[in-house]
Amino acid sequence: MTDLNELMKQAKEMQQQMQKAQDEALNIVVEGESGAGMVKVQMTGRHDVKKIDLADNLFEEDREVIEDLIASAVNDAVRKVEDKNKHTLSGMTAGMKLPEGFKFPF
Repeated sequence: MTDLNELMKQAKEMQQQMQKAQDEALNIVVEGESGAGMVKVQMTGRHDVKKIDLADNLFEEDREVIEDLIASAVNDAVRKVEDKNKHTLSGMTAGMKLPEGFKFPF
């Protein structure tokens, strides 16, 4: 029974840490870019795009090129957010003694 109580205690602590991480994600801002910096996208840890910067010389390109560069910069920002989130989650579970084969998130 002690193992179950300890596991429940750890689950509660993890839930509190998850809530804290979600709250902090609102304040995290990453920058994705493409076209050697011609397109920059700022995104929060909750995947909200806050700002898009386009270099002046970008408008000399074809519409398709501009669209592709914007999509690429957004995708770069998404990957950076996901990497930050994975790093945060791995830090939260590092000290926990989880059962063999336990998958996270649930």
